[in-house]
Amino acid sequence: MTTILTSGSRQLLFFLTNKARGFSCGKAPALCWINKAKMKPLPEFEVECVRVCLKPVFPLCVSVQIVKRQIDVSQAFSSTPLAPAHSLWTTDARGSVKLRIEEGCTEEPNTVHQLFKSSVEKYGNKHALASKKNNKWEKITFLEYYQLCRRTAKSFLKLGLERFHGVGILGFNSAEWFFSAVGAIMAGGIMTGIYATNSPDACHYVASDSKANIIVVENQKQLEKILQICDRLPNLKAIVQYSGQVQQKISNLYSWEEFMELGLDVSEKQLDDIISSQRANQCCVLIYTSGTTGKPKGVMLSHDNITWTAIHASRAGEMQPADTKQESLVSYLPLSHIAAQIYDLWTGIHWGELVYFAQPDALKGSLITTLREARPTSHMGVPRVWEKMMEKIKQEISQCGYLKKKLVTWAMSVSQETNQKCTDDEKPFLFYVADSLVLQKLRNELGLSCCQKFFSGAAPISSETVQFFLGLNIRLYEAYGMSESTGPHFMSGPKAYKLPSCGKVVPGCRYKLANVDCEGTGEICFWGRNIFMGFLNMEDKTREALDEDGWLHSGDLGKVDEEGFLYITGRIKELIITAGGENVPPVPIEEAVKKELPIISNAMLIGDKKKFLSMLLTLKCCSNTETMEPTEELSMEAVEFCRQLGSQASKMSDITSGKDKEVYQAIQKGIDRVNSAATSNAQRIQKWTILRKDFSVSGGELGPTMKLRRPVVLEMYHKVIESLYQG
Repeated sequence: MTTILTSGSRQLLFFLTNKARGFSCGKAPALCWINKAKMKPLPEFEVECVRVCLKPVFPLCVSVQIVKRQIDVSQAFSSTPLAPAHSLWTTDARGSVKLRIEEGCTEEPNTVHQLFKSSVEKYGNKHALASKKNNKWEKITFLEYYQLCRRTAKSFLKLGLERFHGVGILGFNSAEWFFSAVGAIMAGGIMTGIYATNSPDACHYVASDSKANIIVVENQKQLEKILQICDRLPNLKAIVQYSGQVQQKISNLYSWEEFMELGLDVSEKQLDDIISSQRANQCCVLIYTSGTTGKPKGVMLSHDNITWTAIHASRAGEMQPADTKQESLVSYLPLSHIAAQIYDLWTGIHWGELVYFAQPDALKGSLITTLREARPTSHMGVPRVWEKMMEKIKQEISQCGYLKKKLVTWAMSVSQETNQKCTDDEKPFLFYVADSLVLQKLRNELGLSCCQKFFSGAAPISSETVQFFLGLNIRLYEAYGMSESTGPHFMSGPKAYKLPSCGKVVPGCRYKLANVDCEGTGEICFWGRNIFMGFLNMEDKTREALDEDGWLHSGDLGKVDEEGFLYITGRIKELIITAGGENVPPVPIEEAVKKELPIISNAMLIGDKKKFLSMLLTLKCCSNTETMEPTEELSMEAVEFCRQLGSQASKMSDITSGKDKEVYQAIQKGIDRVNSAATSNAQRIQKWTILRKDFSVSGGELGPTMKLRRPVVLEMYHKVIESLYQG
């Protein structure tokens, strides 16, 4: 007997086995309780072999076997037809996929245009975007934002944008970046962000792979990259520059003003016809991985991936709709990365947020100025941004007078201890004294006095950084996910906070742990409406990422506690397997070294297929304010560390050239302390060396989101590493 599975959040609860907060469809049966209330049909799955167990309990206990067969969801959502699809994945830009619509995740699919139109109807007169021009903030409403996106779309059509071809966007965050992104999708293209730090060859790879018809660049610097490669891009029809004067007259190169005039004679009906032909299970966005482990992969995201995540994942962070309380944020992280794109662009549209655009030199020092002016209600940073902010605050505290330094240190220790031990209802009076007298002023200096939610994502954040900000009464909510999961799959938030976890699974999503070991650690696998369509033109890579049941394998190792909080323990590909066969996760050891030695900026453990572990170290130093490249000058924190040891070093070379005795001894003692906590001799650091410069994005050791590119470091410092194992 086969019947349609019936549902309703209060009528049906699955009691899953111990593997299961994410049981795999088509495998182990699940128990469910069904009461007598009328139930609604669930369109996605069918149920086979319903057996009523005649047990003396009420309501009846029913055993249900979930089978993998999915029925046509387009029948269930007649107002939102979907494109025909036969699989959960595709590698064709023109392809369509089945949606993972199931119990707890039955929301109607939406296109990007439907999401935006709905927001305009609710928040049309509220301010949406704020750009600083001539030292003054200029704002536009959601209605104006929507109209400008339509105008952008019509200009793309005039330039000959073809369906499912890319529109590359290369430059720093701006209103024009947003208009181009949404306009590209409205016009039937695929929005494709390109990292502003990309080389010309890296830009060529993305533009070629996405068959970009149009590339939108920020300025002359970015334009020059495209001009070097445009003769190798047969699909390219036009280039648009959105900032600065166009300095040369070239065929099919347009200033932003010229570009926006192009589409005036394209009819509204022509655009509407294209918009109405779009389906939620078709591709609209390409996110290119940064290539930390090889060639960049084009992550295909559907309209449903984007809209479902924007609507539901942000609920875990307790974002508020604008008709309740308008949220505001500062956009400064690379929009070509999924974290910033979901947080700034798509979530901003859904909740009616006011987005302030930072200046292009935000990460060179101007971000704080923008934060002070914008006073955002929520703020997101990658770990390296939070670390840099921490180092800056520490530097300023070190320059305070004796009494002020003592007062700040006292207030931060009170806040840190209280936030670790007490709930909001249990905080003592002394905490509120410390916060109002000292900490509120510090947050005000950072421009975060109105900020209620602080997020960290894109890479693991160190315990030291989290603890430091707790001392400022700032809880950093960590999000964990991938480009392939449209950003967050697990999130911390006001109601899901437990250190050092990444929070709980986003409501409506599921997970499972594969190949679980005796300690409960396994590979984290994802399932939900946020799971990507596939890698563009890469079937083998897609099959590696998605198993036969459609689960996305993250490649990350983790464990989950009894409350459902996730703890990341390592990454399978980063796992070091020594010559003796010992498995060593590098991150915990690297973090322990940095915690013991505040002079260390980056630590990278070496030892795969080696007889023992060694480590590459870099020291904290100042950065060139223009290029952001690390300089010879040690940071204030590093100099203070040296002075406490009796060393007069102020430059990197002062330490590395003469092997400064005091500093080298202090580092060895710190390494010894880390080794004393090792679980086995094989996990002890036997040798280490200090490199002559810190890691950086420009140097190639770090990716665009400051994530360590281990394969690149291994290749760059091959000779240094080999010298550690000679003799």
